[in-house]
Amino acid sequence: MEKRVYNAAESAKLMQKYAPVPKFQVVQNFEEIKIKPPVALKILSKDALHKTEVNGVRLVMYPDSLKSAFDSLVSDAKEHKLKLDGIMVQELVKGVESIVGIKKDPVFGHMILFGLGGIFTEVIADTSTRKCPITLHDAENMIDELKSAKVFHEFRGMKVDFDDLKKSLVSISKMPLKYKNIEELDVNPFTLSEKGNYAVDVRIIESK
Repeated sequence: MEKRVYNAAESAKLMQKYAPVPKFQVVQNFEEIKIKPPVALKILSKDALHKTEVNGVRLVMYPDSLKSAFDSLVSDAKEHKLKLDGIMVQELVKGVESIVGIKKDPVFGHMILFGLGGIFTEVIADTSTRKCPITLHDAENMIDELKSAKVFHEFRGMKVDFDDLKKSLVSISKMPLKYKNIEELDVNPFTLSEKGNYAVDVRIIESK
């Protein structure tokens, strides 16, 4: 079966219909950048589906580092012989990192997953799943059945907008109602804070 893999910008554009996404733009050259640091720079290329494998991400904290980071990213892309569709410039957001995913199961249909995200995803493997779409009650149960549930409430000074998180999970779980061909969707991290929750890094694969 032929598949379409959305790049990071395409995925973010689709996701922002269902959940907040940090401000971003796609540029072809440095002079087009309008978003000020701190930002993340990400290569957009169908030749590099996993950006970290080709050193395709730069985190830039200060304006005077932006030009050198941009140039080194373009240089690395050329070194790996990648065909660039552009560079994605995305505002950096801080908070508790979670993961949200959707996968099309051959028996049960689309399932939504939620759990602790970021660098701990594979190490801790603390996730819960439900059949799409879910309700607010389902979302709360998904969060509270995690071993790390305390993290998503107030824990050691970390604050999360719990109600907004539940609403986001419900909204994302409805994506397959319109986009029935979604095979996989990964949001890691889905960053949570008291100021809002954001789908930071989104990856979507759709069957044609």
